[in-house]
Amino acid sequence: MANSFGADTTAEEAAGDVDLSGKTIVLTGGSAGLGVEVARVLAKRGARVVSVVRDRAKGEAAATRIREAVPNADIEFAELDLFDLDSVRKGADDIAARFPKIDRLINNAGVMMCPLGRTKEGLDTQLGTNHLGHFVLTARLIDSLSAATPARIVNLSSGGHRLSPLRFEDPFFERDEYNKFTAYGQAKTANVLFSVALDKRFKDRGIRSYAVHPGAIQTELSRHMDRDDIKTLMSSRPQNEPMKFKTLEAGAATTVWAATSTELDGQGGVYCEDCNVADVIEKPGASFGVVSWAVDGEAAEKLWTLSEQWSGQAFPA
Repeated sequence: MANSFGADTTAEEAAGDVDLSGKTIVLTGGSAGLGVEVARVLAKRGARVVSVVRDRAKGEAAATRIREAVPNADIEFAELDLFDLDSVRKGADDIAARFPKIDRLINNAGVMMCPLGRTKEGLDTQLGTNHLGHFVLTARLIDSLSAATPARIVNLSSGGHRLSPLRFEDPFFERDEYNKFTAYGQAKTANVLFSVALDKRFKDRGIRSYAVHPGAIQTELSRHMDRDDIKTLMSSRPQNEPMKFKTLEAGAATTVWAATSTELDGQGGVYCEDCNVADVIEKPGASFGVVSWAVDGEAAEKLWTLSEQWSGQAFPA
């Protein structure tokens, strides 16, 4: 049953009066955009937030802004670059050593519709950063999550998953010409499939996983998009339906809700939007709901196997 929350619910409202004292929350992308607001709200509720950043100076600047609003905010840092799996391994191992118990892992960082680039493994930048970097990070932190159960993993996806299923026949655009919209859609579908497979594997150990669509928010994430790109996105929406942009406070709400709400106790492997669990839809024409290709168990298992092969990283048994 849906709650009373919706598109305009803020992260403060979604958090309610939850007490996160004594909880450790690891958050990627904590130096800008949604990550800063998520970190602020969680810190205000008493959590120790470990902000995972690529640029320490930007992270420190964001923390200063948070401490101005929340004087007692407990914020620590870890540095890694999700594009570089060697950096991910090093940074993740540092986090695991410093924080043997992690109550929440929020895989928030990402890139959007950027030009073609290649990771050392051959993946395009969007699939490599948004999915594979977080796959390796999660694998190397799973023992810390197991030590803090009940724990949760929140993976930031997007309504952009409707742009493409996982392109198993040509995931790296080695055959087809690179298309940044398709590449973004594939990467966001991968975030949902990863959540499905994670939840299946670790729910019996007390770790539940969720995919989140924050909504359309104008942040640094869209820095690679121009007016023509916005028009292309608009054309993919149902006829005559305008795109509604959220405030940063509302955009952070579903992430906070997925990380904290007791409404999700006993659930996992689901896609959340507007602080509710989304309905599954069969075709991508609607502007709400998760397309069935993103929650398909068989596809989730196939992506998991490929992710292990691409990264050389297995999860602990």
